[in-house]
Amino acid sequence: MATMLLKRWLVGDPLKSTQAAHQRLSKTIALAIFSSNAISSVAYATEEILLVLILAGIAAVAWSIPISLAILFLIVILTISYRQIIYEYPEGGGAYVVARHNFGEQPALIGAAALMIDYVLTVAVSVAAGIAALTSAVPSLFEHRVALGLAAIIFIVVINLRGVRESGTVFAFPTYFAIGALGVMVGIGSIQAFYGQSTSVSPGHQTAVEELTLFLILRTFAAGCTAVTGMEVVSNSVKAFRRPESQNASVTMIWMSLILASLFMGITFLAYHVGIQPKTDETIISQLARLTFGTGALYYAFQIGTMLLLVLAANSAFAAFPQLASILARDGYMPRQMATFGDRLVFSNGIVVLGVIACFLLILFHGDTHALIPLYAIGVFISFTLAQSGMVRQWLTKKGPHWQTKLIVNGVGAVTTGIAFIIIATTKFTHGAWIVFVLIFILVLMFRSIRSHYKAVTEQISLTRDHRPPLPRRNVVVIPINGVNQAVIRAVDYARSRPGEIQAVMVDVDAESTARIQIQWAQWGCGVRLSVLPCPYRSVLSSFLDYVEELLKKEPDTWVTVVIPEILPAHWWQGILHNQRALLLKTALLFKERVILTDVPFHLKR
Repeated sequence: MATMLLKRWLVGDPLKSTQAAHQRLSKTIALAIFSSNAISSVAYATEEILLVLILAGIAAVAWSIPISLAILFLIVILTISYRQIIYEYPEGGGAYVVARHNFGEQPALIGAAALMIDYVLTVAVSVAAGIAALTSAVPSLFEHRVALGLAAIIFIVVINLRGVRESGTVFAFPTYFAIGALGVMVGIGSIQAFYGQSTSVSPGHQTAVEELTLFLILRTFAAGCTAVTGMEVVSNSVKAFRRPESQNASVTMIWMSLILASLFMGITFLAYHVGIQPKTDETIISQLARLTFGTGALYYAFQIGTMLLLVLAANSAFAAFPQLASILARDGYMPRQMATFGDRLVFSNGIVVLGVIACFLLILFHGDTHALIPLYAIGVFISFTLAQSGMVRQWLTKKGPHWQTKLIVNGVGAVTTGIAFIIIATTKFTHGAWIVFVLIFILVLMFRSIRSHYKAVTEQISLTRDHRPPLPRRNVVVIPINGVNQAVIRAVDYARSRPGEIQAVMVDVDAESTARIQIQWAQWGCGVRLSVLPCPYRSVLSSFLDYVEELLKKEPDTWVTVVIPEILPAHWWQGILHNQRALLLKTALLFKERVILTDVPFHLKR
């Protein structure tokens, strides 16, 4: 009861299934939910670019602009490509559905595994980056960053369990506030730079530890590609939009890309213009905000906004991960519980699983953003490449109106994302990216194993015209007892109401106690035969199981129904005082063929 009350307080009252259509998202709410991941990446993408370039000295920072332009081109290509996927696959699923339709099972599972890993990392990276923004403003909180991150994830999980519309409404305002704060900073900073009023940072004495080579530039590009992570989320969740789903998703995609491109280029330009260098204890965004707003209330308001955007970026993963998991479950590659709606008409199992894994990851990497980011972009670029390549094959096969133009767009997208993936995989492999490839391999094996299991179950339980399960010749009802009381007599009364031979069974562990129970049974047993089993080693459970096994061996076409009297306490905490033997007995008998378990509860009042 207490658990249920806590659940209702946290999650809310159940919603009717007929209300599912009303839980769909408007473009305004959807933009806040689905864009937060992509847009939040601007808070650390520029920093990741500078962290690599600075290795070649201060002069190499000038390469941040052309590298950012290359990433901008990638954003444009992905926007156009994913709009085409939205219209062609309005059921959602993104790279998984596209790859399965055009390439088959194995590439589709690789894409699904890559996406799921990306979503988990999205939560961990976003929360870690949000807490980093907070600790930049309040350094005393730095040593508590893991605990703060875990609290943030739990909060997001609870809000998402309350339903799509409610979570969207809760998170919309802080998301738009954060986007507005970033926009104001970029706008003011750009105006100051244009009129020559901006404050420049004195260049530090950064000694070059590497030469400015093509490989270093490629590494920088790979690091900056974190800016495009999250762009696929809209195409994965088309069904979450109000009708017309595809049109609303497409408009949302365009607005997301425009905001992403503007903020990313603006932040990169400002960082280069004022000469900001990466610091271990303060983010690039925080440094820009100090120069733009000073160190007063506006700065702290900006940092709060940035932190909110980064933390809430995890919310897009909580919207997309359960959707993808439900599609995989529908196809038999994940547990079927993942495709089941919870009380609030959300895929609650997927939400909880994602939250638990993200918490584990945050603890494992001590909440360090830079340790998590090398793992981040691998999965999403695998899915990018599979999705674009799948669309190329679709246009070559399906054709249709303007298919040549669409083919060119997706072809450029496939080549661009494929090259980006190779660069990212090559440059980040030794920095932890190999872990992602191992995890993808493990997940694909898990998907196929689950599918094989469900297929085997279907084959075993399906009915055919020429085969029917054999009818049992007789049924023996066995009641295990260790005394004579109201709970036992209730079980006896129930057994007598059912067809079959009835017998009570007790294990003799104490001769005196057994004799007393036999006398009581003669009075209260209603004529049911009592069998006393010897127990030389005081192993009550083993003696009873051996007895059941003998009954099964004696007659192969006989079923044994075990009726278990069980006392149910009035309070949950009293459970440790009762039923341990009954629990062990049920656990042991559950996996025996031709054994039926029936539990007869006796409810205590106090």
